[in-house]
Amino acid sequence: MTKRDLPVTLADIEEAARRIEGRVLRTPFVLSASLSERCGVPVGLKLEHHQTTGSFKLRGATNAVLSLTPDARARGVVAASTGNHGRALAHAAKAEGSRATICMSRLVPENKVSEIRRLGADVRIVGRSQDEAQLEVDRLVAEEGLVMVPPFDDAAVVAGQGTLGLEIVAAMPDVATVLVPLSGGGLAAGVAAAVKGRAPKARVIGLTMQRGAAMKASLDAGRPVAVEEVESLADSLGGGIGLDNAVTFAMCGALLDDVILLSEAEIAAGMHHAYAAEREVIEGAGAVGIAALLSGRLGRLDGPVALLLSGRNVDMGQHLRVMNGEDAA
Repeated sequence: MTKRDLPVTLADIEEAARRIEGRVLRTPFVLSASLSERCGVPVGLKLEHHQTTGSFKLRGATNAVLSLTPDARARGVVAASTGNHGRALAHAAKAEGSRATICMSRLVPENKVSEIRRLGADVRIVGRSQDEAQLEVDRLVAEEGLVMVPPFDDAAVVAGQGTLGLEIVAAMPDVATVLVPLSGGGLAAGVAAAVKGRAPKARVIGLTMQRGAAMKASLDAGRPVAVEEVESLADSLGGGIGLDNAVTFAMCGALLDDVILLSEAEIAAGMHHAYAAEREVIEGAGAVGIAALLSGRLGRLDGPVALLLSGRNVDMGQHLRVMNGEDAA
């Protein structure tokens, strides 16, 4: 599949930006003095953890819900989630008068589960992986007629997430490298499509944890593959990409310039730096960009860097332990 044949285009992302305007925040983009000094090039932080529901997921969920027919919204929406997509979909559905059912595994932290319940969604806890939670989604679609809004492998979701890429290039037109968290690929695919569309020479690098990196394993294999889902500080990056992946696998393969795996200690260091130097509380998945810069794994940087602080929905007990040098095995 060539870049021209990809399922989400720059035009799709621009349309998503118009559709969700006024329903999501245009989050701040700020220069990091500490990281710029360390790296020798300007480093900009896209503060997407300031988004209404605490993560970028609200963009894709809102675009997807608004793209549904009135009849589909009336039937109710359902999704599997590691937490942030569920929270975003619950919020977006409620805003449009729809109902949301969110299926999650037992690995999802309780703080994320309770917030989804607070938003009025029906929560189902199923199994120990997102793949097992997805089986319950499939049952609800087949037996109860709910409409599935996938967490990542959906063109409308990807286009919504891609609006972040438009905002990054608008804030830093000369950006040379964009660092983006990588899980199922919805964020990475959308941001890469937008960035490559507006700043074709920029490199887009996906960042994920060493434990259970499903998209990295799939890209290496040349096809979607299953991986064991294990606990990580970057719990939002857990889960498979789906063996029948129709959107994000092809887009990540075509658009990402590299994928870097980070250790738990490196992710913890990213969280610590965000708090100590940037005064920002972020979850592990949101810290991978900082972690990659601190680790030195990117090598020589030739121009301005932009990275996403993608979410803040961390369990505060865990955050305290990380700040104290724990939970980083």
